[in-house]
Amino acid sequence: MSPNPLLSVGVVGATGIVGREFIKILEERKFSIQELRLFAGQKSEGTSVQFRGHTNQVQTLSEGCFRGLDVVFFSAGASISEEWAPQAVKDGAFAIDNSSAFRMNPEILLVVPEVNGTSLPRSTKPTIIANPNCSTIQLVCALSPLQEAFGITEVRVASYQSVSGAGREGIDELKSQAKEVLTNSSSPTDMTAKIFPHPIAFNNIPQIGAFNDEGYSEEEEKIMNETRKILDMPNLRVTAFAVRTPTINGHSEAVWVTLNKVVDREEILKVFRPAGGLEVMDDPSANRYPMTITASGRDPVYVGRIRQDPMDPKTWLLWVVSDNVRKGAALNGIQIAEQIFDLNRPS
Repeated sequence: MSPNPLLSVGVVGATGIVGREFIKILEERKFSIQELRLFAGQKSEGTSVQFRGHTNQVQTLSEGCFRGLDVVFFSAGASISEEWAPQAVKDGAFAIDNSSAFRMNPEILLVVPEVNGTSLPRSTKPTIIANPNCSTIQLVCALSPLQEAFGITEVRVASYQSVSGAGREGIDELKSQAKEVLTNSSSPTDMTAKIFPHPIAFNNIPQIGAFNDEGYSEEEEKIMNETRKILDMPNLRVTAFAVRTPTINGHSEAVWVTLNKVVDREEILKVFRPAGGLEVMDDPSANRYPMTITASGRDPVYVGRIRQDPMDPKTWLLWVVSDNVRKGAALNGIQIAEQIFDLNRPS
């Protein structure tokens, strides 16, 4: 096995919840780094971040700041990515972007390595690679082996999303509201909502992002459109419903997937068990199934509650859970880079 090349790496948005996760996973996976440059907004300039026992100073973005880097991970929002990701490529680095800025651009790849990683370029020509939406990533990890083995005609998904999807501010808002209710006996309806459209403590909000004219939220549009692109099935019938829940970390999805043919449960399990990045946790008689506390802090996408629709034998119901900050953002981006640069994965 040939040694990994030493890479110069940048992280934009390094002090945010996803940026911190990028740094954490780079260290955990012993990513081959000879230089790490961290970037954030002016408020974070000069902040110290530890990496492999060394102190790294956070800097602001500036002309030429990416020169000499091989890959830059972006997790600072669409407007930053739109301006600076092309600059990273111009300076000779791959730009792996976690925002929505480039996902539906037909010229730019949208990649989940376990699903369509063979489409990734080699390391000779830097470009922008889009990292999908967190809910889409876990969904396609479960759909891909079914599509490959049996074919898929329709997908319906209800997504139950934790507050970490809104960043550190979302987590803080849930905690402060819950504390107010529990310690002061305040009513959740009396809470002031800043990050979410309504109080999130002890509540479910059927809205993530703005609504379009058809009544679908931005999050629902992302799931539907990105799933079609990643699976390379532009005419796939996909319908999504997205709900924000008062959980800290980890997204859950109830999925109805209609196959091209009738199969039995053992055939479903047979294609799921060896699937990359997917872990089956399915023993309802023992109350064993995935939960957000199962997935939080862990790499796999978990699938359970696998059962056939009694009224339609081609349709199967799945419960899919994953850490939205980890596999749903930072880990997926790092796996993209590992594949581009042909890095040896941790055992």
